[in-house]
Amino acid sequence: MIEFKLPSLGADMDEGTLLEWKVHPGDVVKPGQVIAVVDTTKAAIEVECWHDGTVSQLLIDVGTKVPVGTTIAWLAEPGEKPQAPERTTTAAPLLIEKPAPHDRRPRISPAARKRAAELGVSTEDLKGHGPQGAITLEDIEAAARVANTPDPVQAMRHTIAAAMSRSKREIPHYYLSETIALGKAMAWLQAHNAQSTLEARLLPGVLLLKAVALALRDYPQLNGFWLDNVFKPALDTDLGVAISLRQGGLVAPVLHHVADISLTHLMSELASLVERARNGSLRSSELGGAGMTVTQLGDQGVDSVLGVIYPPQVALVGFGRISERPWVNDGQLCVMPTVICSLSADHRVSDGHYGARFLSEVRRLLQTPEAF
Repeated sequence: MIEFKLPSLGADMDEGTLLEWKVHPGDVVKPGQVIAVVDTTKAAIEVECWHDGTVSQLLIDVGTKVPVGTTIAWLAEPGEKPQAPERTTTAAPLLIEKPAPHDRRPRISPAARKRAAELGVSTEDLKGHGPQGAITLEDIEAAARVANTPDPVQAMRHTIAAAMSRSKREIPHYYLSETIALGKAMAWLQAHNAQSTLEARLLPGVLLLKAVALALRDYPQLNGFWLDNVFKPALDTDLGVAISLRQGGLVAPVLHHVADISLTHLMSELASLVERARNGSLRSSELGGAGMTVTQLGDQGVDSVLGVIYPPQVALVGFGRISERPWVNDGQLCVMPTVICSLSADHRVSDGHYGARFLSEVRRLLQTPEAF
């Protein structure tokens, strides 16, 4: 049997609430198949299975909050006979207390009354959905969920605050920034978009992401994780992308293999990721695993971004708005499109000289976008 546990869907996730099962006992599942939807306070995440097998038992109910690492299902391996669920699905007879004459109290089963007392749910004005309007266990559980549902935006702010407080408390940050000329990059982008279909056109942010990913190949100490007091380099150029949510807060899902995929592919992946993040339909494979996070706040009119590192990562790159500034080019004063690129890095892993060379490499790469 395969023990399926609630995975960590982000470094700041300690627990999750099951919103929906996408499978039933007896269903055959394959790697990459979505089997559940879990609320992490930041978003509703589709949790994927990474094994071939057959669903044997679903161990928790919808609406249940459990810690990360809790076993939530059992899967039978291929060729193994699934076990019968431990919990019976046969409903027990519903016993209804008959009200005394002229008693206007709602009808309620003894089990429901006991559960209401445990959960602190008042039954005075509760509408029942059982026989003759009786209040059932399901009515009590539903009322308790409504009463105990926290404000999702406030819960997200607490989660973000905990992660950022941990970062500033544990990580010795250093900060560097460089103003990068984008004349060649913007000219190339304009020419590319002029001869491309609408679907194949690119945004400037894609060039910035690509340059960061390519630079990380030569500066791997900025791409990885600080775990158990040791730096562990990332195996690929997987970048987290900070995305603001319409309801408030943010998430940082991951774009995979950024250095290796084409600009058109990267643009498509980025657009899809942003849309699904804001619609609350991210998958578990898109959270966690990024070796560095990139944040772009240019659309908010911000000139520069000095971000807080997202643990256990060891660096973050921020880009401000692309704006025209006075510039000296080949001895001539001109107006140049520029962007301020900032690096926040962990001094336990790298130093300022290393970080400065990384920024110089990002600048160099953005002078030759045709080579991406």
